Amino acid sequence: MRVLLSDGSGLTARQCATRLAADDHVVDVLSPDPLCLCRFTRSVRRVHRVPAYGPDPTAWLDAALEVYRSGHYDALLPTQEQVAALSWAKCRLDRAGVATAVPSFAALAAVQDKISALATLRRLGIPQPPAATGIEGWDSFPAFVKDPIGTASGGVRRVTTPAQLQSAAAERPVLVQAAVDGPLIMCQSVFDHGSLVAFHANERTAEGAGGGASHKTSVSMPDARRWFEILGGDLAWHGALSADLVLGDDGPVFIDVNPRLVEPQNAYFSGVDLVRAMMELATGGHPTPQPEGRAGVATHQLLLCVLGAAQHGAGRLGVATEILHAARGNHHYLASREELLPLARDPKSLVPLAMAAVATIASPASWSWFTSGSVSNYALTANGWDQLVRRDPCPEHDCAGPSPGPSRRSGGQTVR
Repeated sequence: MRVLLSDGSGLTARQCATRLAADDHVVDVLSPDPLCLCRFTRSVRRVHRVPAYGPDPTAWLDAALEVYRSGHYDALLPTQEQVAALSWAKCRLDRAGVATAVPSFAALAAVQDKISALATLRRLGIPQPPAATGIEGWDSFPAFVKDPIGTASGGVRRVTTPAQLQSAAAERPVLVQAAVDGPLIMCQSVFDHGSLVAFHANERTAEGAGGGASHKTSVSMPDARRWFEILGGDLAWHGALSADLVLGDDGPVFIDVNPRLVEPQNAYFSGVDLVRAMMELATGGHPTPQPEGRAGVATHQLLLCVLGAAQHGAGRLGVATEILHAARGNHHYLASREELLPLARDPKSLVPLAMAAVATIASPASWSWFTSGSVSNYALTANGWDQLVRRDPCPEHDCAGPSPGPSRRSGGQTVR
């Protein structure tokens, strides 16, 4: 099949492209950057230039639909924040014959921003750290101050004093969340209209650039799976749903919800094929529920490792040492598989890694150029989200807008 990915800049898109190409699909991607990460892999045939998504999701959507129409694609898979625009305009996609897998906009709005997600998880009794929608009366430190809309670690600030809390809030809507000690657990799932068909969990065993997971190990998390079933079932979720949890002393607590797929390769190596499940949904099928994957499967992303060594102050020697460990397969790389491909079978994929290595050895501070550019290509901004919740996607049609239901607060405004 001819598959179009909504993003070509992020690690998730890069990993999805690898999985799709391995299943003999022809893969193209959308990106405002012609030199995005997916440009450098044999798994992607073509990069289509589109406007940047975050500032104006509707302009991105118009361009994406034109590419889909003119390219005669069989499916459009959301691999990043673009799922919000695709969900918002689902009626328009249906009329245009676009095959995809996205939740209803009412369901997405229940978890898209952090304030709405807090209310949804509370309503369902899903465990979270102590949190508040504002700083008044908050006296527990350390804590995290989070903007309602933010991608990756953007819009998240750790504070340890009342003065830092006041400065971080800056008189705007925020979520304040107590810090919880414990390992970070990344969970991914796929739902078929509220029924869980695939689930995977892995522990971030080392942190790379921008808070990303440079190393992961698959784990068994039956409690988390049960909470996912409750959340996805209540929202009649359709498509991919992910979350970050912290495994505290009293069990897992949800610290962030993402209405999309996140880096599916560790799941695949563990025996859970999230991408294939998404493709079945997008093309009108009903995936057979997959069994739990194997625990203890270790994976890494050397690109994130190199950039992370530079960010965390390891300096030139630290970057070089990281590359040496990977080449020798020792230290964190012992019995670990590369997520961004078998590099030897995809020589183009070495280009961004080589660029990052040379740049950070020459100037360690250059790590931020690589990470900030990719995130800005796909991240949904607060203004972009407001644009969606305030506008009717199909004003001339009766099918327009999110489905009716209980009102939910979204960053200071009501979303239905």
